[in-house]
Amino acid sequence: MHGSIAPPPALVPGPTADLAVFVESVGRGGVPDGVRSVLEDALVDSVGCGLFGLTTDACRIVQGFAEAQGGPQEASLWGAAGRRVSVANAALAVGTAIHGFDFDDHSRAKIHPGAAILPAVFAFAERDDLSGETALRALAAGYEVMNRVSLATNPNSSRMRGWHLTGTTGTFGAAAASAVALGLDAWTVASALGLAGTQSAGLWAFNADGAMSKRLHPGRAAQAGIVAAQLAARGFEGPRQILETSDGGFFVAMSDDPRPAEVARELGRVWRLEGAAFKPYSCCGSNHAAVDAAIALRREEGFCADDIDRVLVGISRVVERQTGFPYRQSTVLNAQMSIRYNVAVALADGTALIEQFTPHRLGDSSLNALIARIDVEVDAEMDAVYPALYAGIVTIRLKDGRSFRRRVDHSKGMPENRMSSGEIDAKFLSLVGAASGDETARELLPRLRAAFDSPTLAPLARSLGRAAIRT
Repeated sequence: MHGSIAPPPALVPGPTADLAVFVESVGRGGVPDGVRSVLEDALVDSVGCGLFGLTTDACRIVQGFAEAQGGPQEASLWGAAGRRVSVANAALAVGTAIHGFDFDDHSRAKIHPGAAILPAVFAFAERDDLSGETALRALAAGYEVMNRVSLATNPNSSRMRGWHLTGTTGTFGAAAASAVALGLDAWTVASALGLAGTQSAGLWAFNADGAMSKRLHPGRAAQAGIVAAQLAARGFEGPRQILETSDGGFFVAMSDDPRPAEVARELGRVWRLEGAAFKPYSCCGSNHAAVDAAIALRREEGFCADDIDRVLVGISRVVERQTGFPYRQSTVLNAQMSIRYNVAVALADGTALIEQFTPHRLGDSSLNALIARIDVEVDAEMDAVYPALYAGIVTIRLKDGRSFRRRVDHSKGMPENRMSSGEIDAKFLSLVGAASGDETARELLPRLRAAFDSPTLAPLARSLGRAAIRT
């Protein structure tokens, strides 16, 4: 018909199309109360982790790099006296900061979604004056897409091939969130997902020497997702079957045993993001069950570290590959990933928080002597239940001959044993108090809790940019 606009071609049915249609629908409608509640906690948790992350060398390096790129002043760098950069470069710096001390949210999909998705949403919220409701929808779409792509990839298989799923699937989550922020339709969303997938990256090689690269992965994913959505919005065509195509598709490239049906299973009815986990300890989430077990035995049996003869930690095959490496004093990241180090500080100090991951603590001779008495094995029971359960077993033999054993299936912070909103608030106040002062922490918290009801998030985003960071 003369003067009409032709509708976009139909998407080829499949996982990529399913997610594209879902993202458009989330952008046009509301989200359930349970989803909102989880994402409100995730917002508070991520901002707290991000501001504290900026106290670290790795995050300051990335922030300085982002600022040096120049370009349009669209979005604030957090903790940078109001300095602004492009949305993509702001997301790179903020995403790195949120993951900067390995204290950020995670899930059984083996991802850290907040660090990859929230930076994109906040960058667009500031540039485009987005409402809290739009930001909520963008976060919901991003979190759900990232979780489902990771689960469909099969996290165990992909991890055993050396991929860091936060980096590889975070691009999809950031692209989905950006697509909602930009108001893209399903045809364009599918293109954005394709462009996100072709930028996917993130290798686990950091365990070899405790390198900083793990911190970078979600920031780079956030940046890539923004680029993908912006290019798609301009008409740049991405592969609209990026997930499922047999030659060079994401699933076959990233996994020996992908499960594509997981993308659409109960999509729109059951929200995988409600399985979010929040960390009470600043170390690898796969180690938290063993940390909880060690803390419980120490508290209940009343022994001290010097009383211990040997410790045996039983974990799954994937966790043993990921965190069971022989520990040598190296970097903070290396200690945060090491299950031997994590269990040792839990036994010696009764916790595994920021103070346990300082260079001074890493060099403690008595702590390192305890680490040398800790053995790690693949336990058949733990392997059978992983990743449905992030479980662990700790067995302790004392020098007086007594022996104690504890198995933990649901560590503190997992969805079955979730941190309360009050506990997340306390964590936020502690982290931001340490990074920016108690007054800043107390001023920001109620604004974050009310963010999704706000007509605009731009003032909050600018406040995060003005927060002073102690170095």
